[in-house]
Amino acid sequence: MAEAAIEERQLLKSLRWYDGFVIALCNPGFLIGSLGFSVGALGGWGAMTLWGISATIGLLSNWIYSETAAMFPNQSGGIALYAHEGWRKYFSLVGPIATFGYWIGWSVVLSIFGKIIGDLVEAKWFPGQASHVYFSIGSNHLGLPHMIAIGVIVAVWAFNVMGVKPTLWVGYVTGALLMLPLIVFIVVPFTTGDFHSSNMTWTVNGPWGGLKVAFVWLFLMAWSAYGIEVCASFAPEYHDTKRDTALALRSAATFSLLVYVLLPLGVTGASGVDFINKQGAEGQFYVGVFDKLVGSGLSGVMLVFLLASLLLSMNSSTADGGRALYGISKAGMTIKELGVLNRFHVPARAMTVDLIVNVGLVLFVSSNLAILYLSNIGYVFAHVAAMSGFLLLRRDRPDWPRPIKVARGWLPVAAVIAASNAVFLVVGAGNPKLNGYGTWSDFGIGIGVLCLSVVLYAFRRTVQDHQPIHLREETPKLPGEEVAPPAVGVPVT
Repeated sequence: MAEAAIEERQLLKSLRWYDGFVIALCNPGFLIGSLGFSVGALGGWGAMTLWGISATIGLLSNWIYSETAAMFPNQSGGIALYAHEGWRKYFSLVGPIATFGYWIGWSVVLSIFGKIIGDLVEAKWFPGQASHVYFSIGSNHLGLPHMIAIGVIVAVWAFNVMGVKPTLWVGYVTGALLMLPLIVFIVVPFTTGDFHSSNMTWTVNGPWGGLKVAFVWLFLMAWSAYGIEVCASFAPEYHDTKRDTALALRSAATFSLLVYVLLPLGVTGASGVDFINKQGAEGQFYVGVFDKLVGSGLSGVMLVFLLASLLLSMNSSTADGGRALYGISKAGMTIKELGVLNRFHVPARAMTVDLIVNVGLVLFVSSNLAILYLSNIGYVFAHVAAMSGFLLLRRDRPDWPRPIKVARGWLPVAAVIAASNAVFLVVGAGNPKLNGYGTWSDFGIGIGVLCLSVVLYAFRRTVQDHQPIHLREETPKLPGEEVAPPAVGVPVT
């Protein structure tokens, strides 16, 4: 009886569009966490250009995703849901693969940003601990930053499992604090004379006239610049799904585009590539940038605000990743245990999976960019499947209610975005050495996560639901329409 009561709980419709906008403020935090690596590899002009291109793709994508979000107003799961609905008529495994790819892309934010927070705290307040190793696991030497990372991951998980309102309050507080570092990075260099164009360089070189390196970095940047779609995962929780979802997606995407162009310009123009590489590209260089722009007296305060922005990113990632697993479980594509809400009406079990995975990544994987690389394989695949799924839904379900319907001119835009992301995926995933941090072992882990999704899908269908696995499924033309069973001969044996 207790299990039945849990299954009846529903996501609460308690959000407005501006709540979604605040949740999406995690994206400037993603940029803050990734900027040092990109500037070191591409130079200031190169990083600014590619971040701008990636954010533009994210903006266009989210304009399109507003249509699919409104098509399924009562279903959680975000872009993974759109991939599933668009592709299940042709290949049903796309849904679970895209969902786990989407989930791992959001989930690893916890370990990456937890470690960045640990590095920044150590660099500013405990510099003497930098060479101190508490213990080692394989080649990963664990010190103070790792312990801080684990503590922060647990704290963010605790806030999220207590319900969406505590999550939102954390978002509003940390989002407000984020604005101050953004102003310092974007405005102050130009008002104080600290910006120097000589600090801006272009080092996008290599095979194909530098295009191959650009594709690899556009693959990596997707993890950050496309993340505004987090607003769509909360579609069932908005008061007015049509209005609030569209406003949240489009306002967040527009704001992020501005930040993604101006922040690399301000930070790199004030500090330079050599300074960033010398101080530490994983985030330690921000301590020196604050010292330069606001003085050592205020740099500690600004750093606290910056840490708050990273907490905001972790907070949003936990909320979104948990809802992705919950949504795919409710759709029958992974184990039933993840499709359960706790008494606060949030998917606590799915969030706990996030907790365990990220503590493991902190303990066993040494490089932040290696974590990003392995997770991005699935995340970019999810976007390819979702954008192509949008096109398939337009063709296969023309009569399905669309409270938001983008103009026909967006169809070729969607095709170009899907094809571009497919190219970024193939080139980026297939050349781990070009980013300077990824390895073929990381590639194997990323592919392994996607393979695990198929195993769990098979377990759900055959063991928990006692149903055969079908490679193709019949889909309804209208909501609530009964569909015929799959054709004979399609089941996998």
